[in-house]
Amino acid sequence: MIKHSFKTNSLENLSLSVYNTGYQRCESCHTWGPATRDHYLFHYVASGKGVFNTGISTHSPSAASHSLTTGDMFLIFPGQVSYYTADNDDPWEYYWVGFNGTEAQRLVKLTGFTSDNSTLSLSDKEQAKTLLMNIYESRGNSPAAEADMLGHLYLFLGRLINMHGQNSNDLRPLDYLSKALKFIQCNYSDNIGVSDIADYVGISRSQLYRVFITHLGIAPSEYLQKHRINEACSLLVDRTLSVSEVAYSVGFIDPLYFSKFFKKHKGMTPTDYKYNQK
Repeated sequence: MIKHSFKTNSLENLSLSVYNTGYQRCESCHTWGPATRDHYLFHYVASGKGVFNTGISTHSPSAASHSLTTGDMFLIFPGQVSYYTADNDDPWEYYWVGFNGTEAQRLVKLTGFTSDNSTLSLSDKEQAKTLLMNIYESRGNSPAAEADMLGHLYLFLGRLINMHGQNSNDLRPLDYLSKALKFIQCNYSDNIGVSDIADYVGISRSQLYRVFITHLGIAPSEYLQKHRINEACSLLVDRTLSVSEVAYSVGFIDPLYFSKFFKKHKGMTPTDYKYNQK
């Protein structure tokens, strides 16, 4: 069996992060699971055959078995029990990427994959392999490597959306969400609040709340503050700014409140975080 894999040790990107990536040429009947993941995990079958199963047993309501071959892809959802086995005579070789974040659910939904429809046969086989290999070849824990992996992940998901994306009635709320997230990313350093986000999107605060809860499972106010903390982490690692300067730079007008909020979410003070990063 030949296996090459990478698992990141940094998940600071709140919106989307690559958790792991790699490729494997399996031995006959090699099996992974049954188990669950805490993230989304795409597998692309580059050659050979195998079987992908969801559900603990055939008696489970979510149980399903899929015989897959070259050009097929399957997606494991967070919390979904699954296991998969290489064929005895023609064991598969697959490439994978695992990822999660507040943007992950929205992007996956646009690809057309669902927990009940988690397999797909691709027409352009080499492109899928290349896109996934690009993620693996960009692997690393440096900020540059993380940005490269994320960029290639977006290209991979974008290709899936173009090929198999859906045009459902749910796209309107997703448009609202996308607009809100872009506004936050461009204006988090200013003293903005939920009302400012709702006004920019063009919906009420209650509508904005429902969109965030439905698609991200988090209130817009909490998302905004977590995004600010995430950005603060990057500034603290640089060590050139004081804690107060970092607080103001990410939109907190009270450095003391920033420190308390930071400790609540990170388990340590901004100063401790600043000097405990390698």
